[in-house]
Order: sequence, then structure tokens, then C-alpha cells
Amino acid sequence: MNERYYEIAIVGAGPAGLTAALYAGRALKRTVLIEAGIPGGELLNTEDVEDYPGFASIKGPELAAKMTEHALMFGAELAPARVTAISVERDGSKRLELEEGEPLFADAVIITAGGRPRKLGVAGEEEYAGRGVSYCAVCDGAFFKGAHLAVVGGGDAALEEAVFLTRYASEVTIIHRRDEFRAQPLLVERARRNGQIDFAMDTQVEEIVGDGSQVRSLRLHRAGSGHDEELEVGGVFIFIGFLPNTGLIRAHADHDTQGYYLTDSNMMTSVPGIYAAGDVRAQLTRQVTTAVGDATTAALAATKQVEADRAALSPRLSAAGA
Repeated sequence: MNERYYEIAIVGAGPAGLTAALYAGRALKRTVLIEAGIPGGELLNTEDVEDYPGFASIKGPELAAKMTEHALMFGAELAPARVTAISVERDGSKRLELEEGEPLFADAVIITAGGRPRKLGVAGEEEYAGRGVSYCAVCDGAFFKGAHLAVVGGGDAALEEAVFLTRYASEVTIIHRRDEFRAQPLLVERARRNGQIDFAMDTQVEEIVGDGSQVRSLRLHRAGSGHDEELEVGGVFIFIGFLPNTGLIRAHADHDTQGYYLTDSNMMTSVPGIYAAGDVRAQLTRQVTTAVGDATTAALAATKQVEADRAALSPRLSAAGA
């Protein structure tokens, strides 16, 4: 057996990838789970998970560890590598190019590669990245004890992280470009009840200003009044969305206007044998529960595809040998 050939290859070991590995392994398929970092994905940057069935509250890294242990129980291999491209060979097999080392091959691929934070694209953002500009409250919040912090965004992540940051900050200002939040009402209510949080609605960040070594203020534009003002802060946390890692397939794969893969009900992309699950797939919401559900469907569909392909191949092999 070719040691670099698998029946199912899974790209990314967040909740979706770990679930896919669990189901593919239980189906006794030769499975590889490819992850460049520590398994767990965004769970590693999440303080408390309160919306995963079976746990009223659990720390994100703890849930990641439990899911990883469970995923590998049934024989899936964990390969520490970064996939740079996926192409389809003439025989229909999939070739996975790695940043380092020889490529891997698989009958079916499930892409669960997540994404990266969207940036504001304003002056000072790149210059002060890691020096007051952050995209992860759990990672960096403790560095800002006693500071006035800003959180930019209006979705679930922005509201959750703003509340989390009140553990360290003297005050948190949530800056949102619209006059209403997109976040769940429960999260909005929780933020509004927090006396350390105030709100700058209908407001956009025009520039992140620093002293050469650290963020010191934000230049804001108030859409309602048309006025510009400066807000003194010790740091700014940006949660304005997500860019999916959907540039891996070296063939046309249908996607929406934001770059998320479009899939059928089996989670298969428009490229036969390549599936997508979790945060890389176009869908209504992106939660751990939806990632897990997507991945379950993708793994079971990939398993059936591999079995059907092998069954169709057997008679041809027998005829060729006759």
C-alpha cells in the first residue's frame, strides 16, 4: 500500500475537521487529518463555549482537547503539515500539495480549513499589529489590564469578546458602523447590561493612531453627525468578519460573492470528490454545532463515494485480469 495514499483526506483540524476524522475513522476508511497548528481551530481562542449541547459551559481549549482525543480514537492519522493546493488527477484521485515534503493523495477530500480575520484596511492597522491591534481577545486581553479598549464590529464575536475584555479593561467601547447590531439579542442584552461597556454606533474607524511603538487613539467618523473625533485607547480589537480559506482547489469550484464554497446537500463542492464543511461553506450561520453537522454529512457522503468508486472499479479490474 502507498503510504501517502488515503481514502479520505481532511484539511484543517477545527471542530469540523475533527468531526469528519471521527466519522471517517469509525467507517474504517484510511483517513488523514492535516493540520499545520494545534488541533482545535477557533476553539483555542474561545474562552467559554455555552452553546454546544451537553456542556452548559466549557472552556474552548478544553472542548478542543476532548474533540481531538475522540477524533483520533478510531484510527485517523494526524499529519502536521500545511496544504497549499489541491488538484484532481486524471484518474479522479486528489493530489494535496504540502508546504514542505512530498504530496499526499486521496480518493476524497474534505476541506475544513476555516479562515482568517477580516481586516479594517485603515491606516495604522498593519503598523500596529501586535502592538495594540489584535484580532483575538482571549489571546491578548491580559496584556491590557486597566486600559480603555475599543472593539470594532457588530456581530456575535464582537459582543462576546467585548464582554470578555471587561475582565481586564477599565472600559470597553464597542464601535459599529451601523445603528443596530447583527449579534444575537442575548449577546446584545448582556453587553448593554455591562457597566464597563459603552457604544459608538453609526461610527467608523478612519485611522489607528500610535506613538511609533503602541496604539494610543482611534480617529473616528460619526456618520450621523458627520463629525470626526479622536478616542484615546490602549488597544483595539477587530471583529468585523472572516475570510474563508477557499483558495486551495486548483480547479473551478463554485462559491458565493464572499468566497465561501457552494455545496450540495451532501456537502460536496462543484468539484466531484471534494467536500467542504464548517466555516469555508456558504450557510446561514457559523457555529460549532453547524460545523459539526456539516462535517458529519461530509464524512458519511465521502465514505459512500469511496465505497461506490471502489465497487465500480472492482469488476473492471477483474475483467482486465481475465
